[in-house]
Amino acid sequence: KRSLNYILEKMYVKIASAISKEIIEKVKLNISKSLLKDKNNQFGYYLAGLFEGDGHISLPFLGNTTLNRVLNPRIVFTSHENNLELFVNIQTMLKEKGRFQKSGGNTIRFIIGDIEGIKLFIDTIHNKLRTPNKNESLNNLIDFINKKYNLAIPFSVLDESDFSENSWFTGFTEADGHFGVKIVEAKPKSDTRKRSVSNSISLKFRLDQQYIEKLNRESNFNIMEKLANFLDCKLSIYNNKTGKVLSLNVTSLEKVGFVVNYFNQYPLLGTKCKDFKDWEIVYNMMISKKHLTDEGRLKIKLIQSNMNSKRKIDL
Repeated sequence: KRSLNYILEKMYVKIASAISKEIIEKVKLNISKSLLKDKNNQFGYYLAGLFEGDGHISLPFLGNTTLNRVLNPRIVFTSHENNLELFVNIQTMLKEKGRFQKSGGNTIRFIIGDIEGIKLFIDTIHNKLRTPNKNESLNNLIDFINKKYNLAIPFSVLDESDFSENSWFTGFTEADGHFGVKIVEAKPKSDTRKRSVSNSISLKFRLDQQYIEKLNRESNFNIMEKLANFLDCKLSIYNNKTGKVLSLNVTSLEKVGFVVNYFNQYPLLGTKCKDFKDWEIVYNMMISKKHLTDEGRLKIKLIQSNMNSKRKIDL
């Protein structure tokens, strides 16, 4: 029986196209040498967190197709095209395994489908996942290739270590985190405004997850509750067009400082790293009260105007 992931994969084949080797080589030239170093063996935890946020595994049925083709599983990461450099870096860390596709305008996919790449991926994130649904998906993959290739890879167990001990949260944030800067302009009291509004600048770190995973219908509540405890913030729930969403929001300067310290210890690697570094600049300006000056406020406006979706990335 074919999995839902496999069926979804086939739905996108016709609209996906390979990203040229020329573009990939150009991106490689821009990658900082420091990004290619696995500091303190943190890459596996980072990749595990990223996989739990942006990845899925597609399992075909065992055996050959009617055309006698042998089908392998696929490990697929889906992201915005601005993160192509990130996934080229990941491909380098995975000994050049995997390939790239672009589909649906700004969407890219990093796909690992060869058996050696799959084995390396399993070895890299083994025993480093934190959500039961993704760990079960990995174990289904392990069971599949063990049977198909007569291997004896042990099943993965959940990582229960403290979030502060490794870079798993960095990878998870790379997938679904957001660093926001809010600027409020002063407005006087008027007929339509009962109170005057003062100038203000605030920071927010936000992390959202669907309450229920779309593919396997598993709840994300437990992992988000654990992260809320780690960040010392409230876990809230809101509704959007796709259903219930779990949301973490860190806003107080003291707690923002905790977030800053974590990501300086376990750095982000993708486009989000640039957003974090800009966010950190604003944080330091607020600590030193420079955001209260006209010059500081102007600088923060300029920083905000180039963050997140406004950031221009040349490929």
